[in-house]
Amino acid sequence: MRVDLFDFELPPERIALRPARPRDAARMLVVRGANASGGPFEDRGVRELPQLLSRGDVLVFNDTRVIPAQLEGRRGEARIGVTLHKRLDMRRWQAFVRNAKRLREGDVIGFPASVSAVAEARQEDGSWTLAFHGHEAVEVLLERAGQMPLPPYIAGKRATDAADREDYQTIFAREDGAVAAPTAALHFTPELLAALDGAGMARETLTLHVGAGTFLPVKADDTEAHQMHAEWGRIDAATADRLNAARRDGGRIVAVGTTSLRLLESAADQDGTIHAFEGDTAIFITPGYRFRATDGLMTNFHLPRSTLFMLVSALMGLERMQAAYAHAIAKEYRFYSYGDSSLLLP
Repeated sequence: MRVDLFDFELPPERIALRPARPRDAARMLVVRGANASGGPFEDRGVRELPQLLSRGDVLVFNDTRVIPAQLEGRRGEARIGVTLHKRLDMRRWQAFVRNAKRLREGDVIGFPASVSAVAEARQEDGSWTLAFHGHEAVEVLLERAGQMPLPPYIAGKRATDAADREDYQTIFAREDGAVAAPTAALHFTPELLAALDGAGMARETLTLHVGAGTFLPVKADDTEAHQMHAEWGRIDAATADRLNAARRDGGRIVAVGTTSLRLLESAADQDGTIHAFEGDTAIFITPGYRFRATDGLMTNFHLPRSTLFMLVSALMGLERMQAAYAHAIAKEYRFYSYGDSSLLLP
């Protein structure tokens, strides 16, 4: 499909630079699907989620934890910016590099707090393989030398600060490895979870370590020419069994965030059975895709021409999502990672 079909104009003032406080005070746009394609959108709030789902439905969360994956260093006199993208092994990471033209294979980049890494190899997509020196775990080094990797549309408007260390983590964050937050789950609080429990909704967790590639624009003119970056994920067998049982009993599987949805779809076979999964996924979901494991999606509002706007358009229909985003802009919803939410029920 033509990528320009997924373009839209977003006024800059609609981009949220801080999250709602408390987190579950955010607004939520409810978009229903085929049987209500001409029906009105519902302007609701995240706190109303228990009333919008049904007893037996299962919310699926991503328990990845964002690491301080952004580094500012030097190679000689040259300033080098690094955003780690994907772990390759215990000491090596794939990274996007700013000022990469000043870097050669074998160069050592020095970072604050006596942290350093060697630039091993440049990849075809322009990213670099970096190998960190020393014996301490790379996560320990990043806590000393790194910063929280805020999305470029926020970082370009204000500096990262101490509040972001908490604001940019979900309450489910447990497994170190993400360089971007699964932002749909930023809206959840202990109070909201208690309300969902009381209303009879279940919840499960999986792990998908979100990479910085999630923010890369689609530069191709056609979706078939776009190459997705791989991300590592895991669903254990017990979780898969519970999800399958809930669906057999009539419950809906509602992914909280596009990361959860992408891993569920990667782990499902053609008849919709979810299996244990561990490894990389580069699944690219565009209109025409037949969803196998997901009955609904809670997600924030996404960038124009992005793979994530393509995903929600695949779930709900492109015209329906174009209208939903136009409604959200007119009603002054807050967009992107720290913004408001939507509940998509096809």
